[in-house]
Amino acid sequence: MNLQDIEETTLDTLEPGEKARITKVRVKGTARRKLMDMGMVAGTEIELVRNAPLGDPMDYNIKGYHLSIRKEEASQIFINKL
Repeated sequence: MNLQDIEETTLDTLEPGEKARITKVRVKGTARRKLMDMGMVAGTEIELVRNAPLGDPMDYNIKGYHLSIRKEEASQIFINKL
């Protein structure tokens, strides 16, 4: 697989059970700091565990723990699907 085959997308597009690697975090303000403190940094592997019944928030497994974030925040985090 070459670099052109890897398509960058956003975290909110993952389906339950899919894994990805974070490439950029574009969230602004205090939410950005909180997410980065919880390990949401470039290069980290992340998996979507499940969505809430109405699709928001979304529950992710990152570094061995569960993290639920809003879909709006997830749409500002860029990933490469694995």
